[in-house]
Amino acid sequence: MPVLGLEAREPVLKRAAWAVFNALQLAFTIGWSASCIVLALLVRIAAGGRAHLPLRMASRLWAPGLLRGAGARLRVEGLGRVDWSRPHVFVANHQSIIDVCALFRALPVPIRFVLKQELGNVPFIGWYARAMGMVFIQRGNARAATRSLRAAAELLERGANLCAFPEGTRSRDGELRAFKGGVFQAAIAAHVPVVPIAIQGSGAVLPPAGFRVRPGTIRVRIGQPIATPDHPHAQDRQQLAQHAREAVAALMR
Repeated sequence: MPVLGLEAREPVLKRAAWAVFNALQLAFTIGWSASCIVLALLVRIAAGGRAHLPLRMASRLWAPGLLRGAGARLRVEGLGRVDWSRPHVFVANHQSIIDVCALFRALPVPIRFVLKQELGNVPFIGWYARAMGMVFIQRGNARAATRSLRAAAELLERGANLCAFPEGTRSRDGELRAFKGGVFQAAIAAHVPVVPIAIQGSGAVLPPAGFRVRPGTIRVRIGQPIATPDHPHAQDRQQLAQHAREAVAALMR
């Protein structure tokens, strides 16, 4: 039986080491997330149902822990372009599930995400999202989607900040896809600015398919806020979506 030489064994050993690392990383991610969510829900109960502090825990406890655990360095640019005392709709490209951590950590205000309805049924994640007042969009159901967007506009009118991935899903090849118009309708209805954000490097840290963590740098570039129209028309949300997509694409370049 042939014996593998040192050079031939190195790739095998390297793959085995990464497999062990990723298994440990997955266990850490699940355990850390579940613990932080339970703690946040307990804090929400102790705070009389108010969500501000539990939301800030996501940015100051949960997200930093996962980013450090993944060996991800976060670089944020453009914070000075935004008036953080006002509500906004933040829209970003989407390459990885770690994008959520990056945005929680990068933005200095509590944010609520616009999520697909299916995530509401996931243990821990769904419990936290519903308790924090995240907005769920049911695809393929126009009436339910309209109700959700109306609820999103009401949140914005009350001073909340919303964050969305208007591509609708993670990009497998890193290319920026067309933006769906729903969240832009909520921004127009509440008359709040839309802030384009480009996230780069997240797909290399954690690819969109599978669970393969690799240390690296994630850059979050915040663009200039885009004003919503004073007298909206039916076609405005698609124009706003296209404008925001072009701004994100420019930030990615």
